Amino acid sequence: MKHLILILTILGLISCSGDSAKADIALASMQCGMCESTIEEGVKALDGIVAFDVDPESKVGHITFKASIIDLSAIEKAIAALGYDANNTKADAEAYEALPGCCQIGGH
Repeated sequence: MKHLILILTILGLISCSGDSAKADIALASMQCGMCESTIEEGVKALDGIVAFDVDPESKVGHITFKASIIDLSAIEKAIAALGYDANNTKADAEAYEALPGCCQIGGH
């Protein structure tokens, strides 16, 4: 009986891991390393994120997430709430204005 429970548990874990999805997120308004850190920390704090890294040269975030917990639009909205554009989701204006100057387009 213990072996049957162990096998069912392992099969359950394998089937649950199948809901991972991958996507790229365009981060066109990202300007500097501080932006990169802010976005990475904010996204990694969300439930359902498996992996996330930002390529600062291409301004693209590569994400793996559990689709049963979070969807891409929720991730984009979370990034927008930090003050950054995410794909076609525009940055929250108040959050953008609160960013340091170096994180704003044309900032110093």
